[in-house]
Amino acid sequence: MNSNQAVAAPLEDPLYYLANFEHVLAWVAERHGDLLSDVEHTFLALFSGLPLGSRALLVRMVMRKGEHFRPSRLAYPEIDAEIGDTESALAPLVAAGLVEEAPVLDVATLFTQLRLTELRQALAAEIAEAGLPATVGKGDLREALLARELMPRPLSAWWPEAPERVVRVRIMATCDRLRLMFFGNLRQDWSEFVLAELGHQRFESVAFGADSRAFHRRDEVDAYLALHDLRRRLEEGEVPADLAEALPARPDNPWLASRHARLCLALGRRAERDGMAELALTLYRRAGWPAPEASGEGRIRYLRLAERQGRWRQALILAEPLARVTRDDVEAQALGRLLTRLRRRLSLVPETPAPEPAPERFTLRLPGPGRVEQTVREHLHREAAPVHYVENTLLTGLFGLLCWEALFTPLPGAFFHPFQSGPADLYRDDFVTRRRDHFKACLARLEDGRYRRTILATWRDKQGLANPFVHWEALDEALLIQALACIPPAHLRICFDHLLSNLRANRAGLPDLIQLFLEASPGEPRYRLIEVKGPGDRLQDNQRRWMTLFHRHEIPAAVCHLEWER
Repeated sequence: MNSNQAVAAPLEDPLYYLANFEHVLAWVAERHGDLLSDVEHTFLALFSGLPLGSRALLVRMVMRKGEHFRPSRLAYPEIDAEIGDTESALAPLVAAGLVEEAPVLDVATLFTQLRLTELRQALAAEIAEAGLPATVGKGDLREALLARELMPRPLSAWWPEAPERVVRVRIMATCDRLRLMFFGNLRQDWSEFVLAELGHQRFESVAFGADSRAFHRRDEVDAYLALHDLRRRLEEGEVPADLAEALPARPDNPWLASRHARLCLALGRRAERDGMAELALTLYRRAGWPAPEASGEGRIRYLRLAERQGRWRQALILAEPLARVTRDDVEAQALGRLLTRLRRRLSLVPETPAPEPAPERFTLRLPGPGRVEQTVREHLHREAAPVHYVENTLLTGLFGLLCWEALFTPLPGAFFHPFQSGPADLYRDDFVTRRRDHFKACLARLEDGRYRRTILATWRDKQGLANPFVHWEALDEALLIQALACIPPAHLRICFDHLLSNLRANRAGLPDLIQLFLEASPGEPRYRLIEVKGPGDRLQDNQRRWMTLFHRHEIPAAVCHLEWER
C-alpha cells in the first residue's frame, strides 16, 4: 500500500463489495492502528472470524441506509449460495453481538419498516385510541402517533402477530469511524470503489509516506465526528442556540479548525435568519477570529450584521486594521465597501477609494429570447475566428495541466487514500507556500517555451484522471492547440498567479467565451475574452476582480450586453 492507486474488486465477483470493505479494514488497521480503540480492534478480529456469508450480509447492511432491517429484505443470491439463507447468515452476527435481534423501535423507525396495511394491523389499538379512521393514510397516522410521544418498544410489543422480526446493525458508528479514517471525510462512501471499477472515476496515483494519513490522534477523529453530527442536526432543523451550546472548542488541527469555522458560520447564518442577532454575532465572531484558520466570510458577516445593528463605531474599529493587512482580494473588496458606508454613517471624512477601471463593453441586439451565451457565441463565430464557450474551464484547465506535478506532490496531509480528486489541503492558506518550489518549476515553463508541449503531453497522458481544475469534457485537443497558439504565455502567467493568490475564490468568475483570431496580423490581439450579460444582468464581484486584473495588464477582455430584438 505505498501508492494512491484506486484498486477496486472486479464487479464480476459477486462478493466484490465484501472484498472492497475488507480492503478498507486492512488499510485502516495498517495505517491507523494506533488510533483504534479496543472496541474497534475487537470488531476487526470478530469480523475476520465470521463465516463468509455472514461477513457478506453484514457489509450489505452497512452499505445500505439506516440501521434497521427486515430479514425478508436482505435476500441476496450470492449469500444464499454461500450459506443457505438470510437467517443462517444472521445467526453468527447476532451471536457475535454485531446485530441486535429484537431492538426497541420508536414510531419513526416503525414507519420505515412496515407497509401501510401492516401499520394498520400493528397499531390498531393506537389508531382507535387516537380516534382515527381505520383507513387513515400513512402520513396522517405517522403525524398523529408522533404527537402522542409513545414509548419505543420491540416489534413484538407493538405487534405480537408480526410475521417476521426487525433486526438492527449495532456497529454502524464503528464502520462510519473506519470509513472516516480511510477517506478523511464522511462525504465519500463505499460506492467510490464501484465507480472506480466502472471507470466513471479515475484518480492519479500518488506515492504515500508513513505520515500520509488524515488523522494523527484519536481526538482528531472524535472532533471531526462531533462537528459532522452538529452539522447533520443543523440540516435537520434543530435550533441553532442549542447546537451552539454543544459546539466544542476550536481544534488545534488546522483543517479541523477550518471545519469548525465553517460550522460556526453556518450556525450564524441560521441564527441571523431566525432573528437571533446576538447569537449570530457571537458565532460569526467565533468563525472569523482568530486567523489563520478563521473564515474571512465570518469576519465580513460579523461586520455587516454589526452595521445593521447600529454598532458602527465598533465595526469601524475592527474593519480598519483588517483592511490594512488582508491579502484576500474578496475580503478587501467587501471591506472597502463596508468602510465607505461606516465612515459616511459616522460623518467621518471618507477615504477616496481607487477607481475601479471600467471594462471594455459592447452591445448586441439579436433575435431571441434564448440562452444568452449560446446566442452571442453563434453570432460572433467565424471560421477564422472561432468562439468557444469556456466559462471557468479553459484557463483553469490550462493551469491544472501545466501545474499537474505541483498539485499532486505527495506532501504530508495532502494525500492519504486512493480516491482523491486532488490534495486535501487545496484551499488551506499554506497550500501554495508549501509547494512554492514546485509551482515555480511548473510556471517556469511559460518562460522557456516548454509550456505548450507540457500541457498537451499532460492532456494526452492524464486523460480522464480527476483533477480539481481540469474539466475533461470541456477541453478537446483542438481547443487547447488553438488557445495555446493565441494566448501569450505572459498572459497565462498573470492569470495563473491570480488563481494561486486565492484558489477557492478565483477559480470562478472567468468570462463565458473566448474568441481566437487564427489569422490575426502581427501586432494584433490574437484572442479576446467575452463576458456575456443578458437584460438586467450585471457583473458579479468575482467577475469584476477578473476584469480589473485584465484591464491592469492589458489582457483583451470585454463585456457584451445582449438585448433582444422586438
